[in-house]
Amino acid sequence: MENKTKFFQFDTQDVHGEQAMRELGRCMASELGAGDVLGLVGGLGAGKTRLVQGILAGLGCAQVGSSPTFSIVHEHLDGRLPVAHFDLYRLRQMEEVLQIGWDEYLESGMVLLVEWADRFGGALMPQHTVWVQIESVGEETRRVRVHTVCC
Repeated sequence: MENKTKFFQFDTQDVHGEQAMRELGRCMASELGAGDVLGLVGGLGAGKTRLVQGILAGLGCAQVGSSPTFSIVHEHLDGRLPVAHFDLYRLRQMEEVLQIGWDEYLESGMVLLVEWADRFGGALMPQHTVWVQIESVGEETRRVRVHTVCC
């Protein structure tokens, strides 16, 4: 991903409602390329999975996409680009991520969408990660920030 600001005219955008978060994901999908990594950060219910659902839809994946909290990773291979959607929330040690083939995913050329990517201080994430931080700023409003450095 050459230019993280291609998603927004500015690095920060307020999003109002779940459908708007999905639509933002659809827009982001059009800019993704093979091997891109998005580190999604935000509290429970912030909208990380809604954003992923929009990205998957924008890539043409048939499955709606759900959080892989208990399975750790879901693969979506039927869209414009193959996607691995991770949820690191329940993991306690970095070794758990490594045991499921993290390094192989990084080398696969798949788009990696990683919820709770800041676990372990972001140490697992590659240097080219685009960090997407989602913060609740109202009942239905989320502030989405894009950075190139871990939150």
